[in-house]
Amino acid sequence: MQIQEFSHYICAAAADKVPAIIVFGDSTVDAGNNNYILTVAKGNFPPYGRDFDGGVATGRFSNGRLVTDFLSEALGLPSSVPAYLDTSYTIDQLASGVSFASGGTGLDDLTATVASVITLSQQLEYFKEYKEKLKLAKGEYVANEIITEALYVFSIGTNDFIINYFNLPLRPAHYTTAEYIAYLVAEADAAVRAAYELGARKIFFAGLAPIGCLPSARTLNHDPGECNEEHSQVAVAFNAELTEAIGKLNDELTGARVVYSDTYDVLSAVLSSPSDYG
Repeated sequence: MQIQEFSHYICAAAADKVPAIIVFGDSTVDAGNNNYILTVAKGNFPPYGRDFDGGVATGRFSNGRLVTDFLSEALGLPSSVPAYLDTSYTIDQLASGVSFASGGTGLDDLTATVASVITLSQQLEYFKEYKEKLKLAKGEYVANEIITEALYVFSIGTNDFIINYFNLPLRPAHYTTAEYIAYLVAEADAAVRAAYELGARKIFFAGLAPIGCLPSARTLNHDPGECNEEHSQVAVAFNAELTEAIGKLNDELTGARVVYSDTYDVLSAVLSSPSDYG
């Protein structure tokens, strides 16, 4: 999905009065859930948060707001999406947006185990719990309307390669790269179907960025500072299979619209001409 198409989709969603944004994934969308679990993967110290409101490190793995925070604001919702495990938020506040995401996690539960973070399956269990809390607070009719009309965001998969497959021996011993990609895409498919069974209908799934150009990949590359093109091509292959799976989901899930976001080309454009983006 190109930037123009994505903008059109968000404008359409805003016009539809989306009541909430509900988020699953990794550090790209973790609003601070890792602050409340026993893990070293935390973003609750400087320079994280230096450009966030008040200069506070909230647990977001970012200098400021996350993409999902900007999406929330674009939809006419609050300017940031709270972390589900942050008990300072009431269910009434979480009714307009909530993130179940956990930095360091992946589609493969082994990835989450390595980092001692929240698996995607546990995030979906938290979503079930959230639904019940919402029904108690808002009544079943209003709660169901929020769940059905909300925008669901999945941003996950990078860590399965950079933490797991490229660095640990277990998965490469049992899967070729192509087989592991197929395994991960099947997990993505299952997660979307699980969310659908729980009421999700408007679903946005982000593809992988050029993972060979991430700072860790550049640092560990045999030519330090340069992108690892082999790793980035794995992301290209994953995105191609994910796109195909999303097409099938749209054919099979009655009443659902699942949208793929091409983050690869967006980040590649920034990397190739950073001055154009400030």
